[in-house]
Amino acid sequence: MIDAKVHQSEPLFKQVVRGGIWLLALRITNRGLGFIRTIILARLLLPQDFGLLGVAMLAASTLDAFSQTGFQSALVQKKGDVKAYLDVAWTIMAIRGIILFIVLYAMAPLIAQFFNSSQARLVIMVIAVNMLLTGFGNIGIVFFQKQLEFNRQFLYELSATLADLVVSISLAFILRNVWALVYGGIAKNLTRFCLSYVLHPYRSRISFDMDKFRDLFGFGIWMSGSIIVVFLITQGDDIFVGRMFGVTALGFYQMAYLLSHLPVTEITDVISRVTFPAYSKLQDDLAKLREGYLKVLQLTAYISIPLAAGIFTLATEFTRIFLGQKWMPMVPAVQILAVAGLVSSVTATARPIFHGVGKPKFDTIWQIVRLLVLAAMIYPLSMRWGISGAAIAVLISTFFSAIGFNSMAIRTTACSVRSFGKMTILPLTNAAIMVLIITILKAGVSSMAFWQFLLFIGTGLTSYLLVTYVFERLMNYGIKQTMKEILAFL
Repeated sequence: MIDAKVHQSEPLFKQVVRGGIWLLALRITNRGLGFIRTIILARLLLPQDFGLLGVAMLAASTLDAFSQTGFQSALVQKKGDVKAYLDVAWTIMAIRGIILFIVLYAMAPLIAQFFNSSQARLVIMVIAVNMLLTGFGNIGIVFFQKQLEFNRQFLYELSATLADLVVSISLAFILRNVWALVYGGIAKNLTRFCLSYVLHPYRSRISFDMDKFRDLFGFGIWMSGSIIVVFLITQGDDIFVGRMFGVTALGFYQMAYLLSHLPVTEITDVISRVTFPAYSKLQDDLAKLREGYLKVLQLTAYISIPLAAGIFTLATEFTRIFLGQKWMPMVPAVQILAVAGLVSSVTATARPIFHGVGKPKFDTIWQIVRLLVLAAMIYPLSMRWGISGAAIAVLISTFFSAIGFNSMAIRTTACSVRSFGKMTILPLTNAAIMVLIITILKAGVSSMAFWQFLLFIGTGLTSYLLVTYVFERLMNYGIKQTMKEILAFL
């Protein structure tokens, strides 16, 4: 009986690992291209241009978040064949897209006035087209995630990224203003729309089946609540900064958030998208669920913690070398947000657990706690320290919610606190040693050149791997065995 269970679990693990490899390859490629895009555009455009786009995207994101149905997540989580539900989900998605387009277009003057930026009005109107492209996309692509077909997801998303890269950079050389960013974003969404119908054969029809709607809504309502709260947490600080300090400050703050969270959020996003459907399949097997969670936690902590530590240590040098002197005011915010990203990376491993076992309300509840802490702290801290104060508020709120998220994950999986601590404390200690070494070496360099920057990265990576080797031999950390299991399915 035990052998049968093991044999049955192997195909799922193989799917999860291979899916993770495809998604990781996608993220590395996407973010490599995104890094190139950011560096080039930051050199060609001004912080104000990024701030103008930020205002438009905040407006679009606000409407998107507050109108989410959670139906796509419900389709992924739902057991069995979900084809009977697709038409209902697509119908609601299309109607929602039309409404959001009309509302965003009509509200553009008011939004521009709210942010004290008349230039943002036309940008918002044009950005509204993205609502239609997203709303009428093919619902069939939900099977890429549900069936762990991330090779098709790779093609779908990479093509859109390439479209954005080519259009935005080409136009930036010609226009030298915010419209390069705007048209790049539209090209990205247009590519996604077209490919959704090319890559999946499903074709939706209009359907208003209320029984199926209510069935999806029962799960989706909690997902929607979580999405709204997460939006207020991740975008509320942007809205506050843009309103209180202006478009240029918003450009600095959003760039700081992007650079500080980029590697960490990409890793956690990959893991979440792979583990959510996997946990859904394991929701009735607590032992397998716990084992999977600890491995995911270990791998996430081992990779993301040193990345966040490296960003914190080398933020000043990176900004000066790659972005230029005009971006230097954002460096303190980058460092503070890098610490917040470190905490978030560990916390992010808990959320797919709640969704996978059909208890998204746990996610929503603790996101609300995080939002309340952020709302209470952001005004006094920002008024005292500007965008750095906003970053401190994000860090404090992230820390408080992390306690609740991780406690609930431990309880849900019946995982011991000792096991959880082993997966996180060792990479934290390892990263601290790496930061200490780099900081000591930096003290002897007055103005770092590009080759020295690369040398410091290599030194940090080498020290991290050496300390890992010591932990593996003396404390049986287990990362070597986890890596072997993953490589076995390559």
